[in-house]
Amino acid sequence: MKDILEITKTSRNMVSKLIQGFTLDQLNKVPAGFNNNLIWNVAHIVVTQQLLVYKLAALPVMVSEEMIEKYKKGTKTEHEATQEEVDEILSLLHKTVAQTEIDIDNNLFQNFNEYPTSTGFVLKTNRDSMSFNNFHEGIHIGVILAIRKLV
Repeated sequence: MKDILEITKTSRNMVSKLIQGFTLDQLNKVPAGFNNNLIWNVAHIVVTQQLLVYKLAALPVMVSEEMIEKYKKGTKTEHEATQEEVDEILSLLHKTVAQTEIDIDNNLFQNFNEYPTSTGFVLKTNRDSMSFNNFHEGIHIGVILAIRKLV
């Protein structure tokens, strides 16, 4: 699973670089035709990885229930993130992956609850969830690239 995590690390570094230099107003702006903003997409990436990789493995997540409720699948931007929230999201962007690496090394991913994704693909293993997470992050990198041009 560490090989898959290397892709996640690359994805997270890319996301971090893509939003560097944007102001708080720009991070919070929802362009016409979009439901969400840059910072929502970043937080959604963090939350989704925690749900797919940890919750489906019956392991504790590193994000608050409040954060999950704000940024899980099916949500949209409903508030402007404060600088403090942005800082927390950006910190979690990297901390969660670092912790995943430690947890892989400690062989914590022993259980898995099968999950049918909205794409129709059924996740059956921890490896599936990590691979699908990378696919999901790629989708949101595309959205981030599009929003960057409009803010």
